[in-house]
Amino acid sequence: MLSEEERKEIEEEFKLYPHKQAAAIEAMKVVQKHRGWLSDESMQDLARMLEISVEDLDGVATFYNLLYRSPVGRHIILVCNSISCYILGYNEIYQALSNVLGIRFGETSPDGRFTLLPVPCLGTCDHAPAMMIDKDLHRDLTPETIGKILEAYK
Repeated sequence: MLSEEERKEIEEEFKLYPHKQAAAIEAMKVVQKHRGWLSDESMQDLARMLEISVEDLDGVATFYNLLYRSPVGRHIILVCNSISCYILGYNEIYQALSNVLGIRFGETSPDGRFTLLPVPCLGTCDHAPAMMIDKDLHRDLTPETIGKILEAYK
């Protein structure tokens, strides 16, 4: 069941769109902000509120890679796999992250601290390779800098 706070925030989003269905992404972002991910239960509540089917709403959620349909860690690591990052060290960065965290893409560390995901582009090709942790952009990465960066996210 959606909380009263979630409902109020979603209703505020409705004011910005010509019809409720157009606010679907923003409504899911509101729920994800509060819960960290979009459970089946929350999707059913949202679908009723948006007056669309759960299947249609799920279709939108699964299209966007930053809407999470399963639980994620406290911190989300997005590793850029654009052509610039790929050429300038993407594989080494991914291996360093995978080795330190003990996980692969799509997985969450056993302590629940990090979820590791690929992202098509972070828009910082002049400082590749790059990754984003939560809302922090980290550029000009080397395998040697990975451990120190991760330590800042306890």
